[in-house]
Amino acid sequence: MAKKKKDNEKPKLTPEQANAYIAGAGQVVEEPITLTLEKNYMPYAMSVIVSRAFPEIDGFKPSHRKLLYTMYKMGLLTGGLTKSANIVGQTMRLNPHGDAAIYETMVRLARGNETLLHPYVQSKGNFGKAYSRDMAYAASRYTEAKLDPICNELFRDIDKNTVDFVPNYDNTMQEPTLFPASFPTILVNGNVGIGVSMASSICSFNLSEVCETTIALMKNPEHNALDTLKGPDFPGGASLLYDEAELDQIYRTGRGSVKLRAKYQFDKDTKTLEIVEIPATTTIEAIKEKIVQLVKAGKIREISDVRDESDLNGLKIGIDIKKGVDPDALMQKLYRLTPLQDSYSCNFNILVHGYPKVMGVYDIIREWVDFRVDCVKRRITFDLSKKQEKLHLLKALGKILLDIDKAIKIIRETEEEAEVVPNLMIGFSIDETQAEYIAEIKLRHLNREYIMKRLEETKALEADIADLKETLGSDKKVKAIIISELKEVIKKYGQPRKTQFFYKTDIEEVEVEEEVPDYQCTLFLSASGYFKKITPQSLRMASEQKYKEGDFLSQEMESNNKNELLFFTDKAQVYKTKASAFEDTKASALGDYIPAKLGFDENENVSYMVQTTDYEGYMIFVYNNGKVAKVPLNAYETKTNRKKLSNAYSAKAGLVAAFFVGTNEQIMLRSSNGRAMIFDTALLLPKATRDTIGVQVMTLKTKGSVVEKAFILTPEQSESLAKYRSKTIPVAGNFAKDVPDPDQMTFL
Repeated sequence: MAKKKKDNEKPKLTPEQANAYIAGAGQVVEEPITLTLEKNYMPYAMSVIVSRAFPEIDGFKPSHRKLLYTMYKMGLLTGGLTKSANIVGQTMRLNPHGDAAIYETMVRLARGNETLLHPYVQSKGNFGKAYSRDMAYAASRYTEAKLDPICNELFRDIDKNTVDFVPNYDNTMQEPTLFPASFPTILVNGNVGIGVSMASSICSFNLSEVCETTIALMKNPEHNALDTLKGPDFPGGASLLYDEAELDQIYRTGRGSVKLRAKYQFDKDTKTLEIVEIPATTTIEAIKEKIVQLVKAGKIREISDVRDESDLNGLKIGIDIKKGVDPDALMQKLYRLTPLQDSYSCNFNILVHGYPKVMGVYDIIREWVDFRVDCVKRRITFDLSKKQEKLHLLKALGKILLDIDKAIKIIRETEEEAEVVPNLMIGFSIDETQAEYIAEIKLRHLNREYIMKRLEETKALEADIADLKETLGSDKKVKAIIISELKEVIKKYGQPRKTQFFYKTDIEEVEVEEEVPDYQCTLFLSASGYFKKITPQSLRMASEQKYKEGDFLSQEMESNNKNELLFFTDKAQVYKTKASAFEDTKASALGDYIPAKLGFDENENVSYMVQTTDYEGYMIFVYNNGKVAKVPLNAYETKTNRKKLSNAYSAKAGLVAAFFVGTNEQIMLRSSNGRAMIFDTALLLPKATRDTIGVQVMTLKTKGSVVEKAFILTPEQSESLAKYRSKTIPVAGNFAKDVPDPDQMTFL
């Protein structure tokens, strides 16, 4: 005690040292922040990563390993269930982080929680559910647990020096640094962890597929894992988008993402959509909340009710749909707008020899094989050592066979018990261990039958030792053992895939109509492509319209905020959008520059703007060669939400003008040789092809002459210019040098 007290005493300072401390008290010593981080923060970060957050090659974090090893030492691999509180209490001998953290770890390893594809803990009682955020697990005093049979593969030969053991935190017992798992648990059961400055997210794969892939890669390092490892397999099932390129990237780099979507069925009698499997990344509550939010916002109107119908039979979300709603179309919309379709991000960050490393499936399997080869070699070495020790003893027994009477005589004539072993060593030229073994043989065993059986056992041991040495010296034979164990695991614990695949061809793009306010507005388009949307209230208060220098108004029209807009360009293309895509503005603003707003091609400009709600009516295209095309506006209507259409009109001749007409209009054409003509659009037959060149309307008899201008006439203008009207086409038109352009004509 005195010694201990002395060790704990603080060293006394000399007066000089004390004065130096006092003089320096309160002073701040400057130090580079990089050095401070290196000394203080980096050890903490590495401690979190190594001791808590990331799994090692055996597939376990330290907290998992401590819990399962405690249960193994408690005899729960073969025994009955015991209270979870008892397990938690025992685990604190290895993991002194509080009972709550230990119990939560056990909950996630339990079969009842459904977090793992192959649970390690059999459970009884309420362990909550991984797919429910609000379903709390019962306290540890109410639940019971034991190890699942698959744990036999984790602890196989753990007592044969297959892995290293280290002292626990108070040096009262030993614990393994890794488990000698006989299959790649790191890939079979998912593992997620957040460390400092890095994270890990490992998805689960089907046990049979993982073992088959491991066997294939051991036999042929060039094996394509996609042939045997089809894709991730999640405990909650759901459907996975099969993207071979993305999966190959994950397998090779350890990074990427997979897309999951829920599985559903439709009850025709109750008109209820039943969601029975959901992605592993979401919960029932998150899905319900998102659906309710969308219904309240008016983005989904087909749903009348949504509820959680999960029970002892498993997960189920009931969605009541309204009469006449297509359930499949509704699900496509829900996939797009809710967590019923989600992505799982893969980041295979694993501790290898104490350092975090991101590895793909190929590298993980190679690393696991190296680890397993070492475990098997250590097991063989252990067995070899035990057999050699036994053989060493039996060889001494063989010497006794030559003269049993001599051995009895030596023991009988030895006066002191302590001299028996030395005398046997001298009498038969054996070592101390052998002599101890001989001395401990019972008198009843000193018969020929017993000794003959031991000699036969000697021959078997010699054969076993030779075989073990041969195996130990051959990597091929060691790998053959691993392969046979993997096949045994497949046979015992393999199960069908829970996660099935869907393909890109199964994805239907459904346009979701957002709730857009509808109100009247006036649209303005300038000659250089500036667009304004102005409300009537703003227009009443406005001064004159503002334009850039040299720019002027090209089109003005009354519209509504929900109307669709088509912008025809000088490159024979049309861009589609909606009035609601533009913000309300004022007359004093320049507005939106359409080529930039809609992403026009280089040097592409606006020629004409059309608004519509139903794509009724026609487009009239006037070309400089005198031809005119009439194209139904519905030729520009598309089922998919396409923003750009090529070949909007013919590019074979120069476009003079483009007009939208609702029914029939009077159009005036003027040519460069001074002629003019007026025709009714009823004379034109509509063409279904957008880029049709049309029909000849104005004949150009003078060589080099072209149509220069085209105008839509009002009834008054048409009446005053009646002499230019033609009832048939084509015509050359009349000379009209003194007639002003219709847009310059005024009528009282």
